[in-house]
Amino acid sequence: MPWIKSIVPDEFNGKWIEPFSGTGVVGFNIAPEHALMCDTNPHIINFYSAVKDGKITPEIVRNYLNEEGSLLQEKGDIHYYEIRERFNEKHEPLDFLFINRAGFNGMIRFNRKGSFNIPFCKKSKRFSQAYVTKIVNQVHYVRQLLKLKDFTFKCQQFEKTVKLAEEDDIVYCDPPYIDRHVDYYSGWDSEHEQALFHVLNKKKCRFILSTWHHNDFRKNEYIESMWSKFNIYTREHFYHVGGSEKNRNPMIEAIVTNFDALTRTTCEQEKQEQFVLLQNQAVYRV
Repeated sequence: MPWIKSIVPDEFNGKWIEPFSGTGVVGFNIAPEHALMCDTNPHIINFYSAVKDGKITPEIVRNYLNEEGSLLQEKGDIHYYEIRERFNEKHEPLDFLFINRAGFNGMIRFNRKGSFNIPFCKKSKRFSQAYVTKIVNQVHYVRQLLKLKDFTFKCQQFEKTVKLAEEDDIVYCDPPYIDRHVDYYSGWDSEHEQALFHVLNKKKCRFILSTWHHNDFRKNEYIESMWSKFNIYTREHFYHVGGSEKNRNPMIEAIVTNFDALTRTTCEQEKQEQFVLLQNQAVYRV
């Protein structure tokens, strides 16, 4: 997050647009005056829309997680799968929060039928008071931000979102990483990557794209074949998500921009920025 934040120009005062908002971590930490947060996953959009509208508050989240957390501790994985089944039937935003926080590694994944299919994290005491308070604080941070800033949430395809951008806006794209993670909600293949390239290439506004560059085993072929016409910045990142330790490896991340980005890259600056984000109860996962 500090790296991405350092790339945003100081004079930026347009609209921050995300076609792949996901959990909203980037937009909520950038905290622009105006933002359009979009995703094809309706459950994420429904959750944050409910927070914005006041249907979900920190108090409601605390009561809900305390109640369901107690049942989880009593019944174990049976309760998790009951809530997961209930969510796949009724799509309630609070149930979505529960299964995401009690699922394996906090992952979000759906099968081809649109059903959430992440297994239980195997921690029946998952919702300790400290953990519940952490989640409540995250919801509080987002709730307060949405009271002060002009954030709009929409469920729609990325092409439609990018086309809405005007010259003073910045489009931040964090699509599923091509040839790596394509089962987030809807698939991502070569046609999608090329479509994203073409729609961004036609826009006069600035854009920032997060993707992967290479790891110890292979490289992202689309960097050379398409994205190399733009500015590319790289740095190593270690992934903690994986079924076993052998699958948790470092990778070279890439940020692609159509403008020159003077980044602050010293370790000390990153530590300072990270501290500020944590002090502001930044949302890293919801």
